[in-house]
Amino acid sequence: MVDWVELGRVGSPFGIRGWVHVRSYTDPPQALLDYPEWHLRDPSGERLPRRVAEGRPHGPGLVVRFEGFEDRNAAESLKGAVVEVPRAALPPLGERQHYRVDLLGLSVRNLEGVELGVLDHFIDAPAHPVMVVLQDGRERWVPLTPQHLVEVDQASGRIVVDWPAELE
Repeated sequence: MVDWVELGRVGSPFGIRGWVHVRSYTDPPQALLDYPEWHLRDPSGERLPRRVAEGRPHGPGLVVRFEGFEDRNAAESLKGAVVEVPRAALPPLGERQHYRVDLLGLSVRNLEGVELGVLDHFIDAPAHPVMVVLQDGRERWVPLTPQHLVEVDQASGRIVVDWPAELE
């Protein structure tokens, strides 16, 4: 069984020649173009391989054309698809680097030892990504920056952050 990792999402068509906007979750965003074949998972869960014919940075994301997609109508059919690649295709990580998918579900506590909740998902805010931590129906948004992310211990299922339990 293949372990898939989400690396982006297909947005709306771009122009009339089959191009689409793509939101990349890689750092830098254009690193997603290093993967010549993407697997697009549609809302029904069906995953289809697609080869990237052309792609380039555009604004904060990318614009991409897939082989066999030559017009706007074809591109429209891809809107909302999740971009995935097999975990085996990912490059090795450096020190203090983590794949977001590996952090989901870990417990989050602050430097004072206060349990803030469980990491549920990420939001890509304009300045930096944000971890959304849930506890008893309450959301805490913690910046995902080196300044705030103190330690990740995947073996023990814990993230330590420099963030107050209560903001004033």
